[in-house]
Amino acid sequence: MSEERKGLSDGVDESRGDPRVVLAMNAVLSLWLGWTIVWGLDLLEVMEYGPTTVAGVALAIFALTYVVVLR
Repeated sequence: MSEERKGLSDGVDESRGDPRVVLAMNAVLSLWLGWTIVWGLDLLEVMEYGPTTVAGVALAIFALTYVVVLR
């Protein structure tokens, strides 16, 4: 055991993950969060619930997280 064990941060730093997986996860989680936000605002009668509204909010969340992560 002459080799020192690596910690989690060392493993994350060395990871060469596929960026398509990150984009797919971002898209799915943005859609879910967008649906939740629009559903909640519809309950409060602030915003009309609809597929285009959910898609718009999800797209905005996706773009925001994409820009923040690349920064």
